[in-house]
Amino acid sequence: MFCMKDKVICLIDCEAFYASVEKASHPEYTGKPLAVAGDPSRRSGVILSACPIAKGYGVATAERLGEALSKCPDLIIVKPRMQMYIDVSLRITEIYESFTDLVEIFSIDESFLDVTDSVGMFGSPEEMAKQIQIQVMLATGVKVRFGVSSTKMIAKLACDHFGKKNAEGIYIMNKETIADDLWKLPIEKMFGVAGRMTQHFFRLGVHTIEELAQTPLPKLKSMLRTRFGKNADIHATLLWQTANGIDDSKVTPSTHRVAPKSISHMMTLPFEFIREDQIDTILLELTEEICRDARRKGYMGSTITVGCMCSPYDAPTGFSRQMTMPDPTNITNTVYEAARKLFYQFWDGMPVRRAGVTISGLIEDTDYQLTMFEDQERQRALEKATDSIKDRFGSAAIARASSFGAAGKAKHRALIIGGHYK
Repeated sequence: MFCMKDKVICLIDCEAFYASVEKASHPEYTGKPLAVAGDPSRRSGVILSACPIAKGYGVATAERLGEALSKCPDLIIVKPRMQMYIDVSLRITEIYESFTDLVEIFSIDESFLDVTDSVGMFGSPEEMAKQIQIQVMLATGVKVRFGVSSTKMIAKLACDHFGKKNAEGIYIMNKETIADDLWKLPIEKMFGVAGRMTQHFFRLGVHTIEELAQTPLPKLKSMLRTRFGKNADIHATLLWQTANGIDDSKVTPSTHRVAPKSISHMMTLPFEFIREDQIDTILLELTEEICRDARRKGYMGSTITVGCMCSPYDAPTGFSRQMTMPDPTNITNTVYEAARKLFYQFWDGMPVRRAGVTISGLIEDTDYQLTMFEDQERQRALEKATDSIKDRFGSAAIARASSFGAAGKAKHRALIIGGHYK
């Protein structure tokens, strides 16, 4: 049970998120094994998400598609639709926010909720969790699982190791049950302990989370310091506190909404670029992306950084250089001219394999400097119009003529989010 002074924090995870969204969109796949993977037509790529039925055949996330099909020949492979997953994730977040305004997005399919002040309106933490499960299922067809505790870290561990494994998909772990629940797990099950750290703990004689929790903190610091140096003290403290259920971090909705320090885009080129017209095209496309991103977020930048990697493969060359522009701006042509000048100042003429552009020194774009040599009002109006077209009809709805040549990648990049097709 939770004391009156205890916080009530949930970590909510969407079961097999991508696969669940696809099965909800395709009722004909009900009762069948399904996985979302890179390129079903070429039978290549890796498994991004597998439904529980597919996992029952041994299909695992991140394994190669060929391996998955060898385990489950009847596996239905669906191409990822990242924009749909983002839309569903945002819809689920809206449901969470109807229960509490303290929602911190941890990933596309995980969120922390602090329901301390609202849980009383919905019954017990378990009753509230069931209401959220029902609403999410009715709205999206996705099952969500809960870990509930008084701290974020223990809520996550409760979800990962218990909530995901029981039929209800809800597990409550409070201070009184940590010893019975958390401590019995092997050390490699603790958040923050990966393969190399697990082996190090084994050599130190630590095999369970209980053994870690019962180790005096000064001794644990000394044990880790022998291998990782004096910088291990902070890591040792964090691991020891986690094992003992100590975590003062708050659920902060603004965690992923902090003002950016810079905006950048980089791309690996489809082939080695050696001509100036090819390089100009890619610099312009990169500049358009960062300036559109800056305008969307309400920023201008004063510093431009350009970098590239060149052949040969066995001894690549390249550079990363920056310059300060006369005035902060987010106008594409102005930033492009600065990027182009900087690139050709330092390029050694070797074939370019990768290129990137960054704008930094960001300030809000509410005020800007007028000049005698540029009609900024006209340029800003033009940028606003093209942004509006792209927002409404997609990034490829309007593009520069150079982007339709062999060197252009704007059309292809418009179809992709996070390395996967929308």
